[in-house]
Amino acid sequence: MVFLQQIFNGLALGSVYALIALGYTMVYGIVRLINFAHGDILMLGAYTGFFILKSFGLSPLSLVIAIAVSMMICSFIGMGIEKTCYKPLRNSPRINALITAIGVSIVIENGAKVIPFIGPNPRVYPVLKPVNYTISGASVSQTQIIVFGVSIFLMIVLNYIVNFTKTGKAMRAVSLDKDAALLMGIDINKIISFTFAIGAALGAAAGVLYSLSYPSINPYMGIMPGLKAFVAAVLGGIGSIPGAMLGGFIMGIAETITRGYISSLWADAVAFAILIGMLLVKPAGIMGKNVREKV
Repeated sequence: MVFLQQIFNGLALGSVYALIALGYTMVYGIVRLINFAHGDILMLGAYTGFFILKSFGLSPLSLVIAIAVSMMICSFIGMGIEKTCYKPLRNSPRINALITAIGVSIVIENGAKVIPFIGPNPRVYPVLKPVNYTISGASVSQTQIIVFGVSIFLMIVLNYIVNFTKTGKAMRAVSLDKDAALLMGIDINKIISFTFAIGAALGAAAGVLYSLSYPSINPYMGIMPGLKAFVAAVLGGIGSIPGAMLGGFIMGIAETITRGYISSLWADAVAFAILIGMLLVKPAGIMGKNVREKV
């Protein structure tokens, strides 16, 4: 019963990691950039949802509005970051863009601290009334069901966009060969901006869902979930959308089982131990492909 309980907890947490990891893997697949500011988009999405839920109260309708508005606002923020910070470095060495991503992350975190309506102090997130359901002796909360259900829905929508729309086909073309895509008439700049917008929107939704489960938010709340989601993306195969989802669920289940059977103090260490082990055994990730680089 305890094991099943931890599996349910892990699926809910892993679905949030999967949403964040999808943002990492989509951006990397298009521009070969690890966007370390992605965890801070989660934070901004959480605060956006916080202000909406505080204004309208927590109800199914207000929760949908909070997720939708946070996704919309953060998608514009994601596009703005890409246009101002990453686009000028597109043809520069990758280390320049990586350092810039870390810098953007620090600016967002510390900028949020000095914004009056955010501030440095933690805030308590609105929570749903505790409603639990029993499945085979294990307890599943209403919050966990909502988090898992919304996450799966967003993953299905993303899969549809990438695989069954004209824009998705263009994204896959740019991911495979930018020069060939440009020759085929694809607007690369528009596709890259759209990718950042989608990734940021998923991160914002993950921020609201994560905060429902762990109802305390602060300007630095996105650091650890962002790092764990990056581990999930690498574990599944960076650049692979199914891999990011698989990696997220593996990370969530591994973390909750560690908390349940070993100690909560080891939960973070286990996440990064999994990363080290995967890099040693299969550097490309579970669903990643080894790609030769021309020199």
